[in-house]
Amino acid sequence: MKKNTLKLLAAAFIMSTTAVVFHSCSDSDDEELIITNPGSGAASDPNNFKGEIKSGETVTLDATKLYKLTGALKVKAGGTLIIPAGTRIEANGGTSAYILVEQDGKIFANGTATSPVVLTAPAPTPGSWGGLVICGKAPINRGSTATSEVGEAIYGGTVSNDNSGSLKFVRIEYAGAVYTGTKEFNGLSLFGVGSGTTIDNVSMINGTDDGIEFFGGTVNVSNIISVGNEDDAFDWTEGWNGTATNIYTKRRTTGVGNRGIEADNNADNKDANPRSNPTIKNATFIGATSGEADGLKLREGTYASIDNVVLSNWTTGINVEHDQSVTYFNGQNKITKVKFDNVTTKASVKATTGSAAATLLPNTYTEDATATGAGSGTATPTWAAGWAGI
Repeated sequence: MKKNTLKLLAAAFIMSTTAVVFHSCSDSDDEELIITNPGSGAASDPNNFKGEIKSGETVTLDATKLYKLTGALKVKAGGTLIIPAGTRIEANGGTSAYILVEQDGKIFANGTATSPVVLTAPAPTPGSWGGLVICGKAPINRGSTATSEVGEAIYGGTVSNDNSGSLKFVRIEYAGAVYTGTKEFNGLSLFGVGSGTTIDNVSMINGTDDGIEFFGGTVNVSNIISVGNEDDAFDWTEGWNGTATNIYTKRRTTGVGNRGIEADNNADNKDANPRSNPTIKNATFIGATSGEADGLKLREGTYASIDNVVLSNWTTGINVEHDQSVTYFNGQNKITKVKFDNVTTKASVKATTGSAAATLLPNTYTEDATATGAGSGTATPTWAAGWAGI
């Protein structure tokens, strides 16, 4: 704690106009004193919340104020955005309004079960804003680095344990949009995010594109809710290697939406490394039998280990496509303890050419009628109560 002594002395001279915030460092039991001014820079006008948080700046929002996101808010390298429990941010700028955390920038949005951080829109209209985007320095298979679909920020690198901050008890509503054929805004987009980042108890509700999408990286997530989004609920590509524990997803009752999981390695090179190979455990995917009604679509060379899953109301429960993924999953017992509920075809496999693979082998999946999925079968899990917006 010696390093705080001089900072505390310095803070004494400016306490009358400056807020003082403590937070723990990710790689030490020591604490770092951060001197901030919540009324400066990008946060100076809560009714026009946008701009940049530059290197050396820490902006702490005031949970008693409503922030209106009117354009892009970018946390640059060396900048920090702190969003306390109970803070509400309303965005209504379409694809021009989004929050982007660039490489070496940090966000700490730490709500509680009774006082979540809410990123939403003033009206319940899907596609009202661009969502939350985080770019890290963890490995991807699109190249050594790449440029994000949203915000055109660099992501990827060699830092597997890269730390972009923390999201806890955060609700993201009415985000996402298809900007062009190659640019899509999700509720939460994770580009090359590292395992030093904490993502726990986060919900994506009623978005226009995917609920959550991983573009490579090594980040681990837990207690994830993705409900009412118009594209896929849970999506990965470009070599994501992390774990996801406790996932609950549900399509809209109108049938709008696509798959529970859409999983790719790399569409241009199905053997690209690092290969997508996450571990998915304790998950419920509730669908509709219209549209692209696959509970799990595993393709483009992706690998994965999937356990304790409830698949409900899908035309096809498990759909594996392309030779590399078929070879990995077909008959290999990589998908275990699955409960099927109102699923027309439990599983199918297709070769890269699109023709049906020769045979769906035994032990491609194992069934278990006692599987609990996200915790409560098809019912809303108890851990989502009070904060998730469902």
